[in-house]
Amino acid sequence: MKVVTQLRLHDDLVLGILLAGETLGAEVLARVQAAGHPQVRYAHGFLFQVLVPGPRAVGDVAAALGISSQAVSKAVAELEALGYVERRPDPADGRRRLLALTARGKDAVQAGRDARAALGEELVAAIGPERAAAAAAAIADALEARGAMDAVRARRVRPAAGG
Repeated sequence: MKVVTQLRLHDDLVLGILLAGETLGAEVLARVQAAGHPQVRYAHGFLFQVLVPGPRAVGDVAAALGISSQAVSKAVAELEALGYVERRPDPADGRRRLLALTARGKDAVQAGRDARAALGEELVAAIGPERAAAAAAAIADALEARGAMDAVRARRVRPAAGG
Protein backbone atom coordinates (compact mmCIF):
# COMPACT_ATOMS: atom_id res chain seq x y z
CA MET A 1 0.00 0.00 0.00
CA LYS A 2 1.40 3.36 -1.04
CA VAL A 3 1.42 5.97 1.68
CA VAL A 4 0.16 9.39 0.61
CA THR A 5 2.26 12.16 2.04
CA GLN A 6 1.43 15.84 2.18
CA LEU A 7 3.69 17.69 -0.22
CA ARG A 8 4.59 21.30 0.14
CA LEU A 9 3.14 23.19 -2.79
CA HIS A 10 6.66 24.39 -3.55
CA ASP A 11 7.33 20.80 -4.61
CA ASP A 12 4.31 20.38 -6.91
CA LEU A 13 4.07 23.10 -9.55
CA VAL A 14 0.97 21.72 -11.25
CA LEU A 15 -0.99 21.29 -8.03
CA GLY A 16 0.01 24.78 -6.93
CA ILE A 17 -1.16 26.30 -10.20
CA LEU A 18 -4.40 24.30 -10.12
CA LEU A 19 -5.19 25.36 -6.55
CA ALA A 20 -4.26 28.98 -7.26
CA GLY A 21 -6.54 28.94 -10.30
CA GLU A 22 -9.43 27.50 -8.31
CA THR A 23 -8.93 29.92 -5.42
CA LEU A 24 -8.49 33.01 -7.56
CA GLY A 25 -11.30 32.00 -9.91
CA ALA A 26 -13.66 31.69 -6.95
CA GLU A 27 -12.55 35.10 -5.66
CA VAL A 28 -13.06 36.75 -9.05
CA LEU A 29 -16.50 35.17 -9.36
CA ALA A 30 -17.52 36.32 -5.87
CA ARG A 31 -16.47 39.88 -6.73
CA VAL A 32 -18.33 39.81 -10.06
CA GLN A 33 -21.43 38.57 -8.27
CA ALA A 34 -21.06 41.26 -5.59
CA ALA A 35 -20.67 43.89 -8.32
CA GLY A 36 -24.27 43.38 -9.42
CA HIS A 37 -24.13 40.08 -11.28
CA PRO A 38 -25.27 37.53 -8.67
CA GLN A 39 -26.44 34.96 -11.23
CA VAL A 40 -23.21 34.82 -13.24
CA ARG A 41 -21.49 31.46 -12.99
CA TYR A 42 -17.87 30.59 -13.68
CA ALA A 43 -18.87 28.64 -16.82
CA HIS A 44 -20.50 31.75 -18.31
CA GLY A 45 -17.08 33.32 -18.64
CA PHE A 46 -16.07 30.90 -21.39
CA LEU A 47 -18.99 32.01 -23.56
CA PHE A 48 -18.44 35.66 -22.66
CA GLN A 49 -14.79 35.50 -23.75
CA VAL A 50 -15.76 34.27 -27.21
CA LEU A 51 -18.21 37.17 -27.63
CA VAL A 52 -15.90 39.94 -26.36
CA PRO A 53 -14.48 40.68 -29.85
CA GLY A 54 -18.00 41.01 -31.28
CA PRO A 55 -21.11 39.11 -32.40
CA ARG A 56 -20.66 35.51 -33.54
CA ALA A 57 -22.86 32.77 -34.94
CA VAL A 58 -23.83 29.86 -32.67
CA GLY A 59 -21.77 27.44 -34.75
CA ASP A 60 -18.68 29.64 -34.47
CA VAL A 61 -19.09 29.87 -30.69
CA ALA A 62 -19.55 26.10 -30.48
CA ALA A 63 -16.42 25.49 -32.53
CA ALA A 64 -14.40 27.92 -30.41
CA LEU A 65 -15.51 26.21 -27.20
CA GLY A 66 -15.35 22.66 -28.53
CA ILE A 67 -18.97 21.94 -27.63
CA SER A 68 -22.14 21.30 -29.61
CA SER A 69 -24.35 24.01 -31.05
CA GLN A 70 -27.13 22.63 -28.87
CA ALA A 71 -25.02 23.17 -25.74
CA VAL A 72 -24.30 26.75 -26.82
CA SER A 73 -27.99 27.37 -27.52
CA LYS A 74 -28.89 26.09 -24.05
CA ALA A 75 -26.32 28.35 -22.39
CA VAL A 76 -27.42 31.30 -24.53
CA ALA A 77 -31.06 30.78 -23.56
CA GLU A 78 -30.04 31.07 -19.90
CA LEU A 79 -27.85 34.11 -20.55
CA GLU A 80 -30.59 35.76 -22.64
CA ALA A 81 -33.06 35.31 -19.79
CA LEU A 82 -30.53 36.93 -17.44
CA GLY A 83 -29.97 39.82 -19.85
CA TYR A 84 -26.30 39.11 -20.67
CA VAL A 85 -26.53 37.91 -24.28
CA GLU A 86 -28.85 38.69 -27.16
CA ARG A 87 -29.50 37.20 -30.56
CA ARG A 88 -29.51 39.66 -33.43
CA PRO A 89 -29.88 39.36 -37.19
CA ASP A 90 -26.70 38.94 -39.19
CA PRO A 91 -26.44 42.06 -41.36
CA ALA A 92 -24.69 40.01 -44.07
CA ASP A 93 -27.27 37.19 -44.07
CA GLY A 94 -30.74 37.85 -42.69
CA ARG A 95 -31.36 34.12 -42.26
CA ARG A 96 -28.60 33.83 -39.65
CA ARG A 97 -28.70 35.05 -36.06
CA LEU A 98 -25.63 36.28 -34.25
CA LEU A 99 -24.95 36.14 -30.53
CA ALA A 100 -23.76 39.31 -28.86
CA LEU A 101 -23.07 40.60 -25.39
CA THR A 102 -25.64 43.10 -24.17
CA ALA A 103 -24.67 46.18 -22.17
CA ARG A 104 -25.25 44.06 -19.04
CA GLY A 105 -22.99 41.34 -20.47
CA LYS A 106 -20.27 43.88 -21.21
CA ASP A 107 -20.65 45.20 -17.66
CA ALA A 108 -20.15 41.68 -16.29
CA VAL A 109 -17.01 41.30 -18.40
CA GLN A 110 -15.71 44.63 -17.06
CA ALA A 111 -16.55 43.55 -13.51
CA GLY A 112 -14.39 40.47 -14.11
CA ARG A 113 -11.54 42.58 -15.42
CA ASP A 114 -11.83 44.93 -12.45
CA ALA A 115 -11.85 41.99 -10.03
CA ARG A 116 -8.76 40.46 -11.64
CA ALA A 117 -6.94 43.80 -11.54
CA ALA A 118 -7.78 44.31 -7.86
CA LEU A 119 -6.71 40.77 -6.97
CA GLY A 120 -3.51 41.28 -8.94
CA GLU A 121 -2.75 44.41 -6.93
CA GLU A 122 -3.47 42.54 -3.70
CA LEU A 123 -1.12 39.73 -4.71
CA VAL A 124 1.63 42.20 -5.61
CA ALA A 125 1.20 43.83 -2.20
CA ALA A 126 1.32 40.42 -0.49
CA ILE A 127 4.32 38.87 -2.25
CA GLY A 128 6.11 41.85 -3.74
CA PRO A 129 6.33 43.11 -7.31
CA GLU A 130 9.40 41.08 -8.27
CA ARG A 131 7.95 37.76 -7.13
CA ALA A 132 4.57 38.58 -8.69
CA ALA A 133 6.19 39.44 -12.02
CA ALA A 134 8.33 36.30 -11.90
CA ALA A 135 5.28 34.16 -11.10
CA ALA A 136 3.27 35.70 -13.95
CA ALA A 137 6.15 35.16 -16.37
CA ALA A 138 6.64 31.56 -15.22
CA ILE A 139 2.95 30.77 -15.62
CA ALA A 140 2.89 32.34 -19.11
CA ASP A 141 5.98 30.28 -20.01
CA ALA A 142 4.30 27.14 -18.67
CA LEU A 143 1.21 27.83 -20.78
CA GLU A 144 3.43 28.42 -23.81
CA ALA A 145 5.27 25.15 -23.14
CA ARG A 146 1.94 23.29 -23.07
CA GLY A 147 0.85 24.91 -26.35
CA ALA A 148 -1.97 26.84 -24.70
CA MET A 149 -0.98 30.44 -25.44
CA ASP A 150 -2.45 30.41 -28.95
CA ALA A 151 -5.85 29.57 -27.44
CA VAL A 152 -5.39 32.30 -24.81
CA ARG A 153 -4.49 34.89 -27.43
CA ALA A 154 -7.39 33.87 -29.69
CA ARG A 155 -9.91 33.79 -26.80
CA ARG A 156 -10.47 30.08 -27.44
CA VAL A 157 -9.79 28.72 -23.96
CA ARG A 158 -12.11 25.82 -23.38
CA PRO A 159 -13.59 24.54 -20.13
CA ALA A 160 -11.95 21.43 -18.74
CA ALA A 161 -13.55 18.28 -20.13
CA GLY A 162 -15.98 16.83 -17.64
CA GLY A 163 -15.87 20.06 -15.60
